[in-house]
Order: sequence, then structure tokens, then C-alpha cells
Amino acid sequence: MPYKLVISDPETGKAIQYELDDAKTNALVGKTIGEIIEGDVLGLPGYKLKITGGSDSSGFPIRPDVHGSGKKRVLIHGAPGFRPKRKGIARRKTVRGRELSSDISQVNMRVEEKGATPLDELVMKPA
Repeated sequence: MPYKLVISDPETGKAIQYELDDAKTNALVGKTIGEIIEGDVLGLPGYKLKITGGSDSSGFPIRPDVHGSGKKRVLIHGAPGFRPKRKGIARRKTVRGRELSSDISQVNMRVEEKGATPLDELVMKPA
């Protein structure tokens, strides 16, 4: 299943969404949250992107503190996956581990290093 990438640029405050093809999706399988990826692998020459999060096809969020790539029920007390109404509340929720697998549908990334051409020109917007 192809990933939907959400790339945010902290300098401009904008986020760009686009869908990867299957060949580029396989390059991300096995990476974890916090890793920095070369943009050449994704068709973005000169860019360096950091994986910051995502979710699977069922909507379960990826948590950076859960090992592996499968779904797990863990006791959490903050985001991502649970936003308590009061301080000190914890709840057991189902979340996905920090490793990217073929079950992931959306990957969130942040621009760490910019390339020569702007992201808007490199990413083709769907008509």
C-alpha cells in the first residue's frame, strides 16, 4: 500500500501532502521515528527529512516509545494517541510501534535541510 506523505516546513509553516508510489514506499519500510532520510530516495533531491510520526490504515497512531511495528495496547498519559482532559489521567490504548511497515498509511515528516528547488515545484499536486 503506498504511503501518504505529509511534509512540513518549519520555516514557512506549510505542510505538503502527496502519495508515494510503491517503489519509493519500500525504501521507507523498516525506518523508525526520529530517523533522517535523504530526499533523493523519495524524489526530493537535496532535501533531508526527519520522520516525526504517522498512522496506520485503521487510524491508530505511531508512538515513538513503543518498540516494533505491530499494534500494542499500552498505558499512555499523553499524545500521540490520547489527550487527557485532566492532569494525571492515564488510559490503556491501542497504538502502533515506531517502526514503519507495510500497514502504515500516512507518514509525517519535517524538513531538516532544504534543497535547491522549492518543495512546491518538486511535488506534483493532483489536479
